[in-house]
Amino acid sequence: SPERLLLSGEVTQVIVPGSGGYLTVMANHAPMMTTLSPGIVETTTPSGGNEQIFVRGGFADISPSGFTLLAEEATNIKDVDESYLDQQIKDAEEDVADAQNEETKQAAEFRLARLQEVKTALGH
Repeated sequence: SPERLLLSGEVTQVIVPGSGGYLTVMANHAPMMTTLSPGIVETTTPSGGNEQIFVRGGFADISPSGFTLLAEEATNIKDVDESYLDQQIKDAEEDVADAQNEETKQAAEFRLARLQEVKTALGH
């Protein structure tokens, strides 16, 4: 995220909330860039451990030799609380209500749905 580095190291796979849906990235993945939607990034280490990070959006740069994620906002999933998600959902609902055209409204509705999915997945 712009404030700090949350994770750097070797992983066997990364599941990322791309703008077209969740995608799994593994070694030797074809090069691509994607925008991110709100969701949970999950990494798996060679030893089988995993990390989960909530991202509010950003970009992912994928190449055969590596993966770089630049998040607008990123928080370790352990630090995400219900009030934080509730505020994110409220902000997204306001974006839907304030949308000036159909394209902007659809994008805001997509972000809102993703945030609600995250809240449900975390059991909040």
